[in-house]
Order: sequence, then structure tokens, then C-alpha cells
Amino acid sequence: MSNLIPATLHVNPDEKAWAYLEIQEQSPGSQGFTRYRVIYVNRDGNIAEYREDMGKAKNFKGAKQLHIPSIWEHTVAELLDLADYLRWETQIDLRDWLELDEFKAA
Repeated sequence: MSNLIPATLHVNPDEKAWAYLEIQEQSPGSQGFTRYRVIYVNRDGNIAEYREDMGKAKNFKGAKQLHIPSIWEHTVAELLDLADYLRWETQIDLRDWLELDEFKAA
């Protein structure tokens, strides 16, 4: 049994997806960390991986890595829209949440 996942070079906005991820990994050639968008879609009855370079991880400072399971319920376009919302809107302002005027990070 193989653990290899086939790759695909394109996704359709209207096609259903298995899952959506945004992860930070070491870039090829060890040139720092890069943020990648990974979408799992159906290709010929198998789950295939679409991977897109989103740029340097430092450009996403404060954005959490995402894993949105879809299980064929949502389209690629819906997942992209949801990710755009979750990437920045789910951040907690720790100072405000703790109701602190002064905050010293450890």
C-alpha cells in the first residue's frame, strides 16, 4: 500500500475539495520558511494534492496555519473565501482580552 499522493497542477473554483491547508515549511534550497496553500481534490477517483506558494512566511506574521476539512461538502472557491476570513479574523488581541494596559511578553 503506497502512501504517495498524486499531485495536480490546477484546481477548478467550482470543484469540491477534501481539505484545505495553509502551512509554513522550509523552502526548497533552505532559503527560509514559505507559506503554502494545499488543497486536496479528486482526480480520477483518487485524492490529489494541489500546492501553491503564497510567499515568505514572514509576510504572514500573526496568521495561524489553517486546516479546514471539507470532506467534499465545499468547493475550492468557498474554502479560499473561508481561509481569507479565518487567516486574520481569528486572531486574539491578548492585551485586550486580558484587559491590560501594560503587557510584557515572556
